[in-house]
Parts: sequence; structure tokens; C-alpha cells
Amino acid sequence: MRQWTIDAFASSPFRGNPACVVEPFDAWPADEWMQALAAENNQAETAFLRRTDDDSRFGLRWFTPAMEVPLCGHATLASAHMLFAELGLATPAVTFDTQSGPLNVTREGAAYAMDFPAAPVHRVETPPGLAEALGVEPQAVWAGPFLVAILKDEAAVRATNPDLAALKAVSSAATQGRGNVGVSALADNDADYRVVSRFFAPGSGISEDPTTGSLHCMLSPIFAGMLGRPRLDFHQAYPGRGGDLDCELVGDRVILRGHAVSVIESRLRL
Repeated sequence: MRQWTIDAFASSPFRGNPACVVEPFDAWPADEWMQALAAENNQAETAFLRRTDDDSRFGLRWFTPAMEVPLCGHATLASAHMLFAELGLATPAVTFDTQSGPLNVTREGAAYAMDFPAAPVHRVETPPGLAEALGVEPQAVWAGPFLVAILKDEAAVRATNPDLAALKAVSSAATQGRGNVGVSALADNDADYRVVSRFFAPGSGISEDPTTGSLHCMLSPIFAGMLGRPRLDFHQAYPGRGGDLDCELVGDRVILRGHAVSVIESRLRL
């Protein structure tokens, strides 16, 4: 049984967000086995695929080291890359059946375009304790599946060093979700992207996620509304890596575009 480690939202190795992707199964393994392997891999997500009667359609599930999650962008991109680049899938697109509904991924030259649901978002008052947990005062706060704090500038995003336990408690109370928080701001004027962000996910068992598709399902509608532009370039500024996304809001969907690079092929002795 083979497994690949793939850097998603990256055009060169050791950037973006690594995901482990196991070659497709004919039937789902036991949940406990998938969770144990995800913990062993200790990446933000391990992706598991199940074959169907349609060569271009697969079941897809995602596990962090701590839990199964309902949506993961970078591991979906990594899964598509594994099918196309490593297993030679010849179709122009692939559909994944997931907890978040069908997700379509299309090849666009050397890149991939993922059709994801836009997250419903609404502006809220800054929850009590959020500024203290982040160590910075937000300019605005939006709520959806988690909180997004808009900061004054790119420097503030890059300098954020939160109290993760406090952050989890504040976000969980405000959203009734797992307790994750994104921070974002307009990029510096000389940047080759328009929006910069980071994502802290203690509620999912991850201190900080390097590049997060589901975060941009919130950021895309927020900044498309702020700037009056449905398509924007985003950069997630995880220290030492960083990942790049081209996001386009289309109705109630977000098209997430990015590259992926295979960095490890391994064989599981299980």
C-alpha cells in the first residue's frame, strides 16, 4: 500500500501545506485505523480515498492527528494531484464525495481548480477575550465555521503569537465550533498578492496550519465584498513556508486555484 506526502498550494517543495494521501481503497478501512495512521503521519491532514464504479469519482475523507474533519482544501488538492500526477488519471476533472458534498477538481495547465462551497459569514462584535488571546486588537471580526479577525496590516498578521488555549476557548464560545481562528489583512503595497493570512487551529489538534483551503472559503467572500473584486490572490504566511491561492467567488461557491508538488512516496507495511 503506497502513500504520498504532497505539498499543496505550492509550486516548489517545502512550501504550502503537506498532506499525506493514501492510494485508493475499494472499501473504507475502519475509522480507528484511519485515525491511527493520521496520528502516525502527524501531518495536518491525511487523506483517504475510496474507489467507485466511475473512474473519475472517489469518496474522500480527511483526518488530522486528532480527529476527522468535514472539509479540507489542501488535502483535497493533494488527493487530486496524487490521482493525476502519480496514478495517471486521464480525465480532465475528478469529483470527490465528502461530508461537505461533492467537490470537483479540474486541471488547469499545471495548476488545479477546486470548486468549494463558500462559507456563510457575518460580521460580529469582537468576542470578549479575543484581543487578549491573539495579542493584538482586531479591526473587525467575522464569524462562520470559525472566527476570522481582520488586523490592521500585514506586519500584524505575521507578528501574531496567540495564546492557543485561550484562543480555542474564545472561538468555541463564539461560534459553537471547534475553536479555530484565522487572522488576515490587506497585503503590503509591494506584495504580489492582495491578502495575507494565518490560521490557528487548536480545536482541530493543530497549533498553526500552513495553508488552509477552508479558511479561504471564508476569506474569499469577506474580501470580495470589501474590495468589490470576486477574484483575488491570497498568501498564507506560515513562518518558514507560506502558501499561495488564487480564489474566485462565484455565487455561493469559491474556486480555489493552486499547484501541488509530490515530495515523498512511501510504502506502508500494514
